[in-house]
Amino acid sequence: MKYVLSLRCRECGRDYPVAPQHVCEFCFGPLEAAYDYEAIAAEISRATIAAGPTTMWRYAPLLPAPAEGAIDIGAGFTRLREAPRLAAELGLRRLWLKLDGGNPTHSFKDRVVSVALSVARSFGFEIAACASTGNLANAVAAHAAAAGMRSIVFIPSDLEEGKIAGTVVFGGEVVAVDGSYDDVNRLCAELSGEKPWAFVNVNLRPYYAEGSKTLAFETVEQLGWRVPDAFVVPIASGSLLTKIGKGLRELHHVGLMPDEPGVTIHGAQAAGCSPVATAFESGTDDVRPVKPDTVAKSLAIGNPADGYYAIKEARASGGRITSISEEAVVDGMRLLARTEGVFTETAGGVTIGTLEKLVREGDIAPDQETVALITGIGLKTLEALGSSEPTYRIKPRLEDAIEVLGN
Repeated sequence: MKYVLSLRCRECGRDYPVAPQHVCEFCFGPLEAAYDYEAIAAEISRATIAAGPTTMWRYAPLLPAPAEGAIDIGAGFTRLREAPRLAAELGLRRLWLKLDGGNPTHSFKDRVVSVALSVARSFGFEIAACASTGNLANAVAAHAAAAGMRSIVFIPSDLEEGKIAGTVVFGGEVVAVDGSYDDVNRLCAELSGEKPWAFVNVNLRPYYAEGSKTLAFETVEQLGWRVPDAFVVPIASGSLLTKIGKGLRELHHVGLMPDEPGVTIHGAQAAGCSPVATAFESGTDDVRPVKPDTVAKSLAIGNPADGYYAIKEARASGGRITSISEEAVVDGMRLLARTEGVFTETAGGVTIGTLEKLVREGDIAPDQETVALITGIGLKTLEALGSSEPTYRIKPRLEDAIEVLGN
């Protein structure tokens, strides 16, 4: 990895070799990739990025990328679409939607897996694995198939059927565990010490998490190399929010943005699993685990690994982390579909519902240009909407159509 100097503990700052390791041996803090920003700045420019592929790998110098052979099946460079009708309904001057449902397996998880399995293959791993609430399992199975690797994914047994099908179709082996995501994650952490497998969100987590930064890179580039005033980001583990902040700072470090990014970053959770929002709103950094009971299953992590860091990031930016009711999650899905023709999964409903709340309560001002991250598509979470019936049933006769539809 040309520009990765080491893995560095986020707590004590100790450096470790670039290896499949994720925890500091001294203080047990999490490790993350540390870069040679001077060397990156000497090579990267807006022109070199524009000349790169129309995927997340156009930002390869800012990723823990192997020297060659990245597993690139087209993740990234998804649409940043303006949302004027939703903005008008909420009372915002300008609103953008970052639509990551356009990724190969229809969620932002393709970004993190593309990085993690590229690194895994460079380390010599032959089996890809993960603990997942669904979207990550889809992405691991797809990227493993493209790389010729075997994939084994572990999920809670109550996962949506569409997400299971979206893994099996790629040849992924699915292990359903009777328990919550946190039970699944704990099992995978134990297995990672027993099996020589690439657990993308365990032993490869320092590399995996870096893929999320590309959402920040793309947003800035797609806005003409400028930053918005605010982001609204859904929270599961909390990693996505922290990496949005890190990615924005990195653009400044390597000279792609001359000014420090003055962006407010807000976090969104559903009431049925809101440990990070509860801690933030209580004014503490102590994120206490909860037992998830939420329609937003892709965000149902009761003991979020990066919750503490997400709180620090949001507070430093002047942002807020808050939650909305379970009913508001589905309302958010319907609101986005009705105003902008975008069908999002429940996590996107959390984002839009929280955006509405933040505007209503004055945390986002009407003149703040805002980007909402829509991290997956609604076809994965049809169950949340309940049963759907036709508006009318008629015979194939003109008079019947006119009778029910009027003039």
